[in-house]
Amino acid sequence: MLFNSYEFIFIFLPITLLLFFLIGARGHHKIAIAWLVGASLFFYGWWNPAYLGLIMGSMLFNYAVGIGLGSGAQQTRKVLLFAGIFVNLSLIGYFKYANFFVDNLNLTLDSSIHLELIILPLAISFFTFQQITYLVDAYKGETKDYDFLHYSLFVTFFPQLIAGPIVHHKEMMPQFSKKAIYLINYNSFAIGITIFLFGLFKKVVIADSFALYATPVFVMAENGEPLSFFVAWGGALAYTFQLYFDFSGYSDMAIGLARMFGIKLPLNFNSPYKAVNIIEFWRRWHMTLSRFLRDYVYIPLGGNKKGKTRRYINLMITMLLGGLWHGAGWTFVAWGALHGSYLMINHGWRALRKNLGMDLEKSTFTGVVLSTIVTFLAVVVSWVFFRAESFTGGMNIISAMVDISDISVTADKFAKLHLLMILLALYIVWFMPNTQTIILASKEMFALNRFKWIANVSNKIRWKPNAIWGVIVGSIFTVTLIFLERKSEFLYFQF
Repeated sequence: MLFNSYEFIFIFLPITLLLFFLIGARGHHKIAIAWLVGASLFFYGWWNPAYLGLIMGSMLFNYAVGIGLGSGAQQTRKVLLFAGIFVNLSLIGYFKYANFFVDNLNLTLDSSIHLELIILPLAISFFTFQQITYLVDAYKGETKDYDFLHYSLFVTFFPQLIAGPIVHHKEMMPQFSKKAIYLINYNSFAIGITIFLFGLFKKVVIADSFALYATPVFVMAENGEPLSFFVAWGGALAYTFQLYFDFSGYSDMAIGLARMFGIKLPLNFNSPYKAVNIIEFWRRWHMTLSRFLRDYVYIPLGGNKKGKTRRYINLMITMLLGGLWHGAGWTFVAWGALHGSYLMINHGWRALRKNLGMDLEKSTFTGVVLSTIVTFLAVVVSWVFFRAESFTGGMNIISAMVDISDISVTADKFAKLHLLMILLALYIVWFMPNTQTIILASKEMFALNRFKWIANVSNKIRWKPNAIWGVIVGSIFTVTLIFLERKSEFLYFQF
């Protein structure tokens, strides 16, 4: 079931909310949680009921391992942890990479090994990674709640089940132990609806509109059709903004839906195109995945504790694995390698400046502008491979993007509208305040009070539960409904 669908907005969500609060208000908190688990499983099974057994089996296995990790000898617990992680990664490996491995094996050995096409279960990467964090937390003694009903909700909670954020058990479940969340909080509910509708607008109106420009260009590249300089850049930029508003929209919707239930999910998206370097980009883009890769891949590899050379190797390995996590294809490997290279260059540049005695915390206005533009262009190039169906298709677009000998401008209305949309999107991502700045600057958002810049945001643009904002949000919803017929999945669903 998609968040951007009539059945979700007008049937599933109202019924789920109504029964949760009706049951919870009577003091039946366990039953309310059970209802929410059942609704979340229904939400997951809507796409393909056959995979309900997979997610439920995964939950039972990891719950049992988690209990085992709560006691016993250190060595036994360590073996159990590695076994649990191995089984989880094997599950992803089979469903996500078996066909990719066999296809490349056949290509390399000129063999004809046949493997039936394996349909990738929805959100397998997200719910598996989330359960790996649970096992590690249980091993460290940071998770003490071994109630299976609570654990089931931790895994299946529908606002973040499909595409994150990837949360820790300790971040979410203690909130469900508070009696207050079982009684509707109208201020929190209003905030949740507003955030959800902001995200829905980003996805349905903005992201899907950019898809109309991006998709034909990438199809042309895959077919080997010639692309001009501006057409290639137009397609690459269109996808750059499609993915941005798609993921930003989903992140808003997930946080907004959770807030309707009184739950505060961690921030997962924070204006990444405003980043002045790639290091900062990864602190702003898919923040919970970046945290996962840092804590469970980069640091276990040695992080930056084993010398500069090893640090750069660890960065590259982490980003290559991050690329493969997104999809089984050489284009994702290329995307990961590019970002690994970007991070190595970024860290090397910072080290050089530090050795020259330069203050890394100070920068001129010109320096910030140039750094932001360079970072943005580097990200645009990497997104080409992220979107391309094949490495050849990606290279066709990159080749056209650097071929200044074929600069031809199409002066039709379609091209002019495309240019206007790109310029407007650039203005939004670089100069406009983001959702959390507008709505959640009043410390209503988990983890946001650490950002000092929020305090400097003018009160005039902050969300308030009043008639003016009611009209604004209502207008946004009305416009979104007009575009809702144009159904499309979230891009991160495939990962």
